[in-house]
Amino acid sequence: MQTELEHILISTYKDGMIAYMETHPAAYEEAVQLAISDKQPFAWRAAWLLWSCMEENDQRVQKHVKEIVKSVKSKNDGHQRELLKILLLMDIDKKYEGILFNLCLNVWEEINKAPSVRMTAFKFILKLVKKHPELSKEITFLLQERYLETLSPGVKKSISKMMKGVTYMERENV
Repeated sequence: MQTELEHILISTYKDGMIAYMETHPAAYEEAVQLAISDKQPFAWRAAWLLWSCMEENDQRVQKHVKEIVKSVKSKNDGHQRELLKILLLMDIDKKYEGILFNLCLNVWEEINKAPSVRMTAFKFILKLVKKHPELSKEITFLLQERYLETLSPGVKKSISKMMKGVTYMERENV
């Protein structure tokens, strides 16, 4: 039997889902639990909905960061992307930064993954590099052609633009 939130996730458009979350704040906890679960078709949609209606460093999500981090690796591409987008909006505790950095490096290096999840992982890598500029020298290899060849010209251009900030940081740290 479906819960009310599960029903909303598969039968309502985005605006209706967000309106439901606004009028049913208790559903937020269920949405987080669904988002980190493997219960499809709800899990991916719940993660997408959370990202769509959460605030930066949302306290309702903050207490679940550890669970979200642990769940990312086992999800499929689209679900990983949505969970990483949630984490991009959060201040991540240092004890999870290394785990996420390595996870995102692995996602980026998997050239057969969906470009959207790879680009989201790349954004997370850059977020951590901005927080820890000493990592900037460690990631220049990510622009090797083998990592870029499966990406569209538009995605390659976006990645190149994002990397320019890292190159600037690298020069500043010399």
